[in-house]
Amino acid sequence: VQLVESGGGLVQAGDSLRLSCAASGRTFSRYAMSWFRQAPGKEREFVAKISWSGASTYYTDSVKGRFTISRVNAKNTAYLQMNSLKPEDTAVYYCAADLNGVVASWGQGTQVTVSS
Repeated sequence: VQLVESGGGLVQAGDSLRLSCAASGRTFSRYAMSWFRQAPGKEREFVAKISWSGASTYYTDSVKGRFTISRVNAKNTAYLQMNSLKPEDTAVYYCAADLNGVVASWGQGTQVTVSS
């Protein structure tokens, strides 16, 4: 599966953004989908994950209550709604397709910059 992220940009603290991750192929619904991010000089970190059906979601503590992960299998697309953005959310955001706990594919990333 090939993944393409979009929706990043430059916003002010407190604003919202919605990232999209469009997948190619017919097998999108087989994969759990995750979002990761990597800030300058830091390691890539997990942000959120959604099961193949959308029934289960998981978040890192720093984004709980502010970010929402979702998916529409009929559109082969996963989303990350980000509200109340903070400068520390600034990073390149990547989506990943996960099959049985193993990342099978990464997107190219989309830059999110939050100014204070």
